[in-house]
Amino acid sequence: MTVQWVRALLSGVAITVAAATQTGSASADSLFGAMEKAYVTNPTLNAARAGQRATDELVPQALSGWRPTIGISGEIDKTYASKPVGVDLNGNIVRDSGNAFNSSIAIQLNQPLFRGFGTINQTKAAEARVDAGKQGLLGTEQQVLFDVVQAYMDVYSGRQFVMLRRQDVAALQAQVKAARDRFAVGEITRTDVAQAESRLAESQTFLVNAQTDLARAVASYVQVVGQEPDKLSYPKIVNIPNSLKVALDTAGEINPQLLAQSFVEVAAKSDIGVAFSNLLPNANLVATGARVDPDISAPDNHTSTFQVGAQLSIPLYESGFVYSQVRQAKQLASQSRIQVIEVARSVRQAVASSWNAYVGLAQIIKNTRTQVSAAQLALNGVQQEYQAGTRTTLDVLDAQRDLVQAQVLQVTAERNRVVSGYQLLAAIGHLTAQDVGLQVPVYDPDANYKRVRDKWIGTDVKTVE
Repeated sequence: MTVQWVRALLSGVAITVAAATQTGSASADSLFGAMEKAYVTNPTLNAARAGQRATDELVPQALSGWRPTIGISGEIDKTYASKPVGVDLNGNIVRDSGNAFNSSIAIQLNQPLFRGFGTINQTKAAEARVDAGKQGLLGTEQQVLFDVVQAYMDVYSGRQFVMLRRQDVAALQAQVKAARDRFAVGEITRTDVAQAESRLAESQTFLVNAQTDLARAVASYVQVVGQEPDKLSYPKIVNIPNSLKVALDTAGEINPQLLAQSFVEVAAKSDIGVAFSNLLPNANLVATGARVDPDISAPDNHTSTFQVGAQLSIPLYESGFVYSQVRQAKQLASQSRIQVIEVARSVRQAVASSWNAYVGLAQIIKNTRTQVSAAQLALNGVQQEYQAGTRTTLDVLDAQRDLVQAQVLQVTAERNRVVSGYQLLAAIGHLTAQDVGLQVPVYDPDANYKRVRDKWIGTDVKTVE
């Protein structure tokens, strides 16, 4: 990855306060559209899919314990020899020197027959970890889609806040102008003008803060979705259960976090058998074929052998190491069982919390709408009374502040209800592309698993960069 590529990537997603406050073109981005974009392109989700494909390889690795290993070994060397062959007429020893090329080649097949049930338990553990990984992948999918919901609603509400603050600034600017005009003719005091100017400065500060928060929300949206938001629309909430009991029962059956931990417990139990297998006998079938050439120059002077036999090894004492491994595996299995209870309680708390927030926010939205309506009426009345001289500038400013605060509360409640609704779906296990009904090709983690499970040979893989 080059520096230029990184710079180009960063420049493509640069966010400024000015750009964040724009509402975009006439076309509207739906929440589901943003989810679909993230489902296909989000790097966190795609990385998790690649990680799951790597986890799939645990099963063929475990199954390899049933399969033979075949290897070839060879050797070639040159031998220099010198030996006495007699004595000449002068009494000197006569030596005969020579050299020869020697070679040997052997092929060996080792077929496991019994490994203390280690292969069986290792396969069970690998299959359980693959199943746990699939649930973990669903959990990542839900988290990414929920991040989209949060980012979407933060941008949507952030734009509402900016609009409200701009309206407030415009109203207070008009109020300052009116106050200065009335002060000029002696109807009000300098104090009234100062109060209006103070509120205007405060409102302008709130506007800057709202624009900054919106820019931050847009940056988060780009991070999750991969593109800047267009004109957003208020989303619907789908598949909400009818009652808290239904939500809890459903979560107990399909929550990915809970199911993943359950599969981890199964794997931990199988790990006990894997460790214990090292205390049991091992048997292998061994077949070896070899050819030895003491001199390559004499091709007929070679020896060929073929040997078939069975090997049995019985461990008697393993210095205490294997026993410790078995005890350790049992403790880890116990830990996994306890963690299932821990996760179940956490899921129950998340479902109950999200459900109550979702239900409570419905009433809060109703109350804030009433509050906004009443605050608007109050502001209209105070302004009319101000014109009649029965209300002060401070009364108008307070009424204006009450209206804006009520409007902010309403937008906040509407944002929070959507977020809590989809948070409830995630806690249950229903915030997936298939459950929500996204119009995208649903990623199937079983496809790669089926492709590699019984693969005996080959290094080719399918990756997504």
